[in-house]
Amino acid sequence: MNGGPPMGIIDDVVSVHDHEAFAAKHLPDLGHDVKDFQVYTWRLTNWKKLAKKLTSPEFDCGGHKWRILLFPFGNSNTPPTDTVSVYLEYAEPKKSPKGWHTCAQFAVAISNIHDPTIYTVSHAHHRFTAEECDWGFTRFSELRKLFSIQEGYPRPTIEKESADVTVYVRVLEDPTGVLWHNYVNYDSKKETGYVGLKNQGATGYMNSLLQSLYCTRYFRKAIYQIPTEDEHPTESVSLALQRVFYHLQTSAQSVGTTELTKSFGWKPDESFCHHDVQEFNRVLQDNLEPKMKGTKAEGAIAKLFVGKMKSYIKCVNVDYESSKIEEFKDIQLNVKGMKDLYESFRYYVAEETMEVENKYQAEGFGLQDAKKGIIFESFPPVLHLQLKRFEYDIQRDAMVKINDRYEFPFEIDLAEFIDEASPVKSESWLYRLRGVLVHSGDANGGHYFALIKPDRETRWLKFDDDRVAPVTDREVLEENYGGEPLNGHLYPIQRNQLRTMKRFTNAYMLVYVRDAMIDEVLAPLKEEDTPAHLKRRLDEDRLQLEAKKREREEQHLFLTARVITDDTYARYEGFDLATFDEKSWPQLNLPSFCVLKQEPYNVFKSRVGAHFQLPANKFRLWVLVNRQNKTIRPDVPIPENKPLLTLEAIRNNMAARMNDLCLYLDVITGPSKPAPPPGHIMIFLKHFDTSKQTLLGVGKVYVSRNSRVQDLYFIINERMRWSPGAPLRLYEEIKPGMIELIQASNLTFSQKEIQDGDIICFQVEQTEKELRDLENQGLYSNPVQFYGFLQNRVTIFFRPRFEKPGNDYPEFSLVLSKKHEYDTMSHKAGEYLRHDPIKLRFTATHAANGAPKAILKRSLNQNIADFMGSIFVNSTTTVILYEKLEVSIVELETKRSLKIIWTGVQNREEASYPFLLPTTSMIHDLVGHLAKIVTLTAGGTGKIRVFEVSKDRKVRREFTGSEMIGTIPEAVELYAEEIPREESGASEMDKVISVFHFHKEGSWAYGVPFRFVVKPQERFAVTKKRLQARLGVADREFSKFRFALVQAATFKQPSYVDDEDVIYDHKFTLEDCLGLDHVDRSGKARLGAAEKAVVIRG
Repeated sequence: MNGGPPMGIIDDVVSVHDHEAFAAKHLPDLGHDVKDFQVYTWRLTNWKKLAKKLTSPEFDCGGHKWRILLFPFGNSNTPPTDTVSVYLEYAEPKKSPKGWHTCAQFAVAISNIHDPTIYTVSHAHHRFTAEECDWGFTRFSELRKLFSIQEGYPRPTIEKESADVTVYVRVLEDPTGVLWHNYVNYDSKKETGYVGLKNQGATGYMNSLLQSLYCTRYFRKAIYQIPTEDEHPTESVSLALQRVFYHLQTSAQSVGTTELTKSFGWKPDESFCHHDVQEFNRVLQDNLEPKMKGTKAEGAIAKLFVGKMKSYIKCVNVDYESSKIEEFKDIQLNVKGMKDLYESFRYYVAEETMEVENKYQAEGFGLQDAKKGIIFESFPPVLHLQLKRFEYDIQRDAMVKINDRYEFPFEIDLAEFIDEASPVKSESWLYRLRGVLVHSGDANGGHYFALIKPDRETRWLKFDDDRVAPVTDREVLEENYGGEPLNGHLYPIQRNQLRTMKRFTNAYMLVYVRDAMIDEVLAPLKEEDTPAHLKRRLDEDRLQLEAKKREREEQHLFLTARVITDDTYARYEGFDLATFDEKSWPQLNLPSFCVLKQEPYNVFKSRVGAHFQLPANKFRLWVLVNRQNKTIRPDVPIPENKPLLTLEAIRNNMAARMNDLCLYLDVITGPSKPAPPPGHIMIFLKHFDTSKQTLLGVGKVYVSRNSRVQDLYFIINERMRWSPGAPLRLYEEIKPGMIELIQASNLTFSQKEIQDGDIICFQVEQTEKELRDLENQGLYSNPVQFYGFLQNRVTIFFRPRFEKPGNDYPEFSLVLSKKHEYDTMSHKAGEYLRHDPIKLRFTATHAANGAPKAILKRSLNQNIADFMGSIFVNSTTTVILYEKLEVSIVELETKRSLKIIWTGVQNREEASYPFLLPTTSMIHDLVGHLAKIVTLTAGGTGKIRVFEVSKDRKVRREFTGSEMIGTIPEAVELYAEEIPREESGASEMDKVISVFHFHKEGSWAYGVPFRFVVKPQERFAVTKKRLQARLGVADREFSKFRFALVQAATFKQPSYVDDEDVIYDHKFTLEDCLGLDHVDRSGKARLGAAEKAVVIRG
């Protein structure tokens, strides 16, 4: 950055000698306290004659000695060398204590010695340590620019080979000890006393909440009090949570949560789904509460987290009030339009006036002016405040994140929000901040971490997945308010960078603890508070882990010996005697032995004999070797006359290029002989069975090298118990991809170059008719073809795309060849499903999560390898989704496949109906087709309405009937219902409103919204009965429903309705709805938040 005044701007002139002004301009305020500020100037002359590297005299700043490190012609390690390199260097790193560090912000300026307003400057900040004791600018400036006069300046920076090099150093306070730490070799436990939780993929939100609950020691103690001694951690949420807490308490390393999520009943892919923390917290508490009943922990959750609020309507002119007291476990507060926490609370309890057309129907008093609102009867000891950072944007039909600035204090007095009539009004309601859960990102995803103050003495800590580090008060509050950061003097480019970095990082959940109860809520745990069985089981686990660790550390002392037997060979279908590559398929579990490399052979052979129950004189072991033609075959038997020969020597000398020692166990059936018959070779045989389409080993045979190959005919026929003259064809496994028919079988084995360990495959010779029959059935007629299939085989898993797997839509797998064409795959799938192959449609899937990808196109020239492309998880398995169609896939090119969810007249998802219609069809054509297959209500309207539902599940868009189905996006989910007679016959005075289903919070919508008629002057007690009839819900279930007006436009909390209310009198806007608050028992995705509903099944 060149100094001096830009043309036309005089006020900006600053001299390198005006230290305070220069620092204010070129050293931005980083928000940290300054311990010391010093300036040092070093004058240099005869620049072109300077040494390649030189250092300035030392100077003091912040109790440390510093100096300037200069490369006048550039650092030779980093070409080009026509630049100046300059650094700030810590002068005495070796004399400083072990583990020292200091944090400094600095600027280096090279200036003209006659005019100090002409300079070139750069600034930086750094954590100086023994490993990084200098920091600065390798390409500070090009030499030619320093020696030449730049535009707008009267002189060059370096004039007559002289210049001043000035460094401005601020040594900053580092109260946390981790300022600008790179966290290499960082030890959370050592630095903070706490450890982090490992992230499984997208479980940061869960980690944040778990750390907050763990640090709420009363809660941790209650979890320990749940009896779990006879339970299994992957099946018991209580035990898995106990184990996580105990590991956090005792481990020196970050703790895993895989056991815990398995206990939730989650599949691996659910660890990659973000969930709402508030919802997760509620579902977790709902799961734990029943398990606390009848134990010492009973009532702990209610005692910690449950408060009470009163919703009321109070008449202005008469003495009448209707009120209801309800419990809450958390409070949702608005962020949008609010300055701070106090303002949100005041808005939450603000009274709404009911007057003019919106008067309240008071029992015995008629329509009255009234005040409607919410007031708190009590707050819980641990107060969870959910900040509404995520909202549904009706214009975008999507969730958006609100990043507005929103302030919250370290302590807050909530006394003003307690009901004046409450018996606890006079108590202290001072709360202290103990946790801030933070989200960095947008509504589609991001990163989660927690800031927690575990007790009165411990400082604030940042729990960021597997790392825990101290933080400053500024990092807790200011940096998580959101909005624009409040910084000191920044140049526009720096300000924009900082704004981009911090704009999306802000608090979304706050944890306050009542000051009067902090000592009880955060009381330290005693030794006896941790269950003895938990310690015992985890100590056992730790011993097992230590044993595995020792095993890994001692691994270099051992080798693995794998043994092929006649039994494993008979079960193996593939090339060679077995496969030794773990990635190969099919997997063959060979007997394996982990042995010391220095173990003598005779000891090892005794061990093998004991394993297979064979005397040592009844078997010999052959060493398998990697041949040059990429086969792995038995080469020579291990000599029996060298009993002290070690396993390592055998591997190194007899089986070069093999990591493991691979052996063949050769059982001696005749009289005991230590060595094979002289002049004989060992040949392995495989049988290709055309009828079963199998290729399996049938043992080995010793033959004389000089005997003829055709002598095998008799041996094979005898072994297979076939007639002596059965015609055979012999093939040799030469190398992968090369299987050849043996011609001229009258030659000897020696003449055919067949040696020890070679494999000969045989089959019964087929007649012309048999060959044609095999071909017509799509079967392989010889080993050459079958080996080609084996080399290219893949397992494809088929799953129904839309339907739930069952008898009609099974999940199944087929073993196919990558060389098979689309029609072969379709034919085999059709055979399994008993469905016309041309009426099957296939869709590829994403390897990571199994989600649908592109529909597979039928092509005569493509095979499975072509159209599967990159979707294979590995070379041998993949997943394809299928659909059973009513028409051929050829017709689909001009038609549109639709699925309609039918909800009938009682708002129930009764069935799903697929349709295939021309893309030019209208919605009313679709209605016509649907009317023929659904059952309409007797005496009903007989009218059907088609609609789509918004992503927040609150509103819907109805189709007029004239829309062309080809214009409807593929992702749109279509619903249809029978229009109720009540709605069809509504009068002009009636209102038709939107109704949706939710649970506890208006933002937690689910199910299918519907339309409902409300009538003038009708008390809600009567309206409810009509609602019950509309939904067809039984009395017992309907008694659990609650009802609320939800005003989306004003971001109000749901306003619950009493039996005496007349909701007709409410001034409904397009966004206002009636909400039915009841438990979602479907377990389906909550689409409004673009995430699955949290379900804990354990």
